[in-house]
Amino acid sequence: MIEREPAYPAPPVAERHPSDLAEVLERVLDKGIVIAGDIKIDLLDIELLTIRLRLFVSSVDTARKAGIDWWETDPALSSRAARDALTQENAELRERLHALESRIGSEELSAVGATAQERSDR
Repeated sequence: MIEREPAYPAPPVAERHPSDLAEVLERVLDKGIVIAGDIKIDLLDIELLTIRLRLFVSSVDTARKAGIDWWETDPALSSRAARDALTQENAELRERLHALESRIGSEELSAVGATAQERSDR
């Protein structure tokens, strides 16, 4: 019996190297991944609720390159931002206090002046 080779050779089997979780995570964080979705609830063609979800998973450096740095200015997430927010609020309160004290002081001066005028008129 004569053995023949097949007319079409079998496709080469691609070697698969198992990727560990750390490698996959490193790739995702390096490049970033965006997941977007909308949830819409309608009842009889009346829109009751719409929820828009946007998720951007990346490293901090990749996020900064994309122009995303909101965690640095959110007082709930950054102690520096919380400190800055308190400093700003303190400055605003001091300005308001100064303005009120100036107003009260000028009213008192006016009252003292009016009393002195009344005494001199007598």
